[in-house]
Amino acid sequence: QVGLLKKWILQGAKDDTPASAREVVDMDHPPVYLNPPVLTSLDYSPDGKLLAISGYHEVLLWKADGSQLEGRLVGESERIQSVAFSPDGKWLAATGGSPYRFGEVQVWDVSKKKLKFSVTVTFDTIYGVSWSPDGSKIAFGCADNTLRAIEAQTGKQILFQGAHNDWVLGTAFSKDASHLVSVSRDQSMKLTEVATQRFIDNITSITPGALKGGLQSVARHPKKDELLVGGADGTPKIYQMYRTKNRVIGDDFNLIRAFAPLPGRVFAVRYSPDGSRVAAGSSLEGKGEVRVYQEADGKLVSTFAGEAGPVYALAFRPDGKEVASAGFDGMVRLNDPQTGKLLKQFVPVPLAPARVAAGK
Repeated sequence: QVGLLKKWILQGAKDDTPASAREVVDMDHPPVYLNPPVLTSLDYSPDGKLLAISGYHEVLLWKADGSQLEGRLVGESERIQSVAFSPDGKWLAATGGSPYRFGEVQVWDVSKKKLKFSVTVTFDTIYGVSWSPDGSKIAFGCADNTLRAIEAQTGKQILFQGAHNDWVLGTAFSKDASHLVSVSRDQSMKLTEVATQRFIDNITSITPGALKGGLQSVARHPKKDELLVGGADGTPKIYQMYRTKNRVIGDDFNLIRAFAPLPGRVFAVRYSPDGSRVAAGSSLEGKGEVRVYQEADGKLVSTFAGEAGPVYALAFRPDGKEVASAGFDGMVRLNDPQTGKLLKQFVPVPLAPARVAAGK
C-alpha cells in the first residue's frame, strides 16, 4: 500500500474521484445540513432589516426578527468565520476559507444577492473582517500572523502588516480610517497607520505577564476612538486607541476600564449602537454566557444564555433593543439586553428532512 501511495504521488497525486461522486456546493446547490453548524459571526444590516449569519460554505440572510430566511450567499470557502455589512448596507463582506488550503474574502451585493468579487489570500482561513467608516476599505486578520486590508471596490491589497507573531483574529478602523487596530492570539492589540502600513504602537501593555492569554475580539466605540476587547482571560476591557504619554515598562496606560469577568474565555464583544452599553459572550466547559454592562461605570445590566453552548458571536440590533447571540449549538437567540429575556430562538439553516421529521 505504501508503494502504491508513492506511485500515486509520483504521478502527480491527481484526484480521480468521478465527478458524479463529488459534492457540488454553489448558489444552485446550497449546502444540505444534517445538524446545525457552529456559528461564528453575526451582523445586522444598518437599517435593521436583515441579520447576516455565518454558515458552512455560505452566509445566511435572515429577516432581523428571525421570521424568514431571505437569502443564501454560497461561496467557495468551507467555513465562514466573520461577516460585516458595509456602513451603507449595500454590501456584505465575509471572510473564511478552507484550513491549510486558502483564505478568502467575499464581497456580496446585498440587494441582488450576487457575489461582487472574491479574493484568495494566504494558505489558511482568515478572520475578523471590518469596514472603514467610509466603506472604501476592508480589513481582516490571517492565520499567517498578518494584518491586511483591501480596496472594497476592487479587492486590491492596500495594507500588509506583519507585527503580530500569532493568528490575527479581529480588526477595527479608527473613526477617520487613518489607523487600523488588530488583536491576536499573541496577547497583543496593535495599532497600524493605514497610509504608510507602518506599525505604530502596542495599545495593550507589553510588560511580561501583564496579559493573560490571547485576544479574540475587538470593537470600536461608535462615537469615539475607544476599543472594547475580549479574550482568554474572560475580562472585557476598554482601551483608548492612542497613547498620550511615553510608554513606561510596567504600565497599561491605555486601559480605561475592566469589566467583571465572565466564566471562561471571551470570544465576542460588541458596543450598543449608541455606545452606552457593551456586551460580551464567553465559553466554559461546554456552556456559554452573555453579559451586558453599562459602558460608563461597568455596572452589570443583564446576563443570559447561561445554559446554551459556548457563545462565539454577538450583534446589537441597530435600535439597541435586541442582542443576537450564537455559537456552538447552531442556534441564534434574540434577547432583550435590558432584562435578558429570551425573545426568540431559531436554527438559521435548513435541516435535511430526516432531521426535521425526527424533531431534532
